[in-house]
Amino acid sequence: MSSDRTRSAILAAAERLYADRGFGDVTLRDIVAEANVNLAAVNYHFGSKDELIAELFVTRSLATNRERLNELKAAEEQGGGRAPIDAILHALVGPTLRGCLGPDREGSTAARFMIRASIESVPPIRRIKNREVDHLRKFIAAMRRAMPGRDDADLYWGLHFALAMSHHTIREKERLTKLSEGQCDLNDVQAIIDRVVSVSVMALTGGETPAKKMPVRPAVPHGRLTRQDL
Repeated sequence: MSSDRTRSAILAAAERLYADRGFGDVTLRDIVAEANVNLAAVNYHFGSKDELIAELFVTRSLATNRERLNELKAAEEQGGGRAPIDAILHALVGPTLRGCLGPDREGSTAARFMIRASIESVPPIRRIKNREVDHLRKFIAAMRRAMPGRDDADLYWGLHFALAMSHHTIREKERLTKLSEGQCDLNDVQAIIDRVVSVSVMALTGGETPAKKMPVRPAVPHGRLTRQDL
C-alpha cells in the first residue's frame, strides 16, 4: 500500500471507529486493525492518537468553515456589502446544523464523527476550537456592519449564543424529541436553523434589559442603628 493510501486508510478507519464508539474507547491498536496497517504507520503519519484526532477534526471543520464563509460572502454581495443580521446568522449556524442533522446526514460517518466531537470534550479538539477563531472574527465584522453602533460585547455574546444553541441542539436532539413527545421535528433541519436564527436575532435586537437598581438605604448617623439596619 502506498504512503498516501496508508494515510487515507488510517484516517477513514479512525473516523469510523470514533463515530461508532467515541474517543475514549478506541485505541491505536483498534485503528491499525481496522485499517489493516501496522502501528508504526500511525506513528509515522500522525505521531500520536491526539494528533490523529486533531487531523480528522481540522479536516471536517475546514469544510464547514469554508461553507460558512461562502454563504456569508454571498449574503454580503447580495446586500451591497452589508448583509442583514439574520442572513449572517444563517450563514453561521446553517452549515453546522445541516452537516449533522436530518435523515440524509445523520447516518454518515462524517456527521457522526462531528456529533461525537460536539458531545465529547477531548483535549485536541478543545485546543483547536480555542485556537481557530479567525473565521468567526469575519462574522463579527459582518455583524458590526449590519448593526453599526451596537456594543461589541453584545455582538460577541450574540454569536456565542447562536453557536451554543446549534451545538446543544445537535448534542441533545434525542432528549428534545423525547421531552416534546415528537412535537419538535428534528428532521426539519431548515426549521431548526430558522428557530436558532430567530431567537438569536431577537436577543440582539430586542432592546436593552433595564439595569436593576439597588434600593437606596437611608444614611444612618454614626454610632446609631435602627431596627431596619438589623
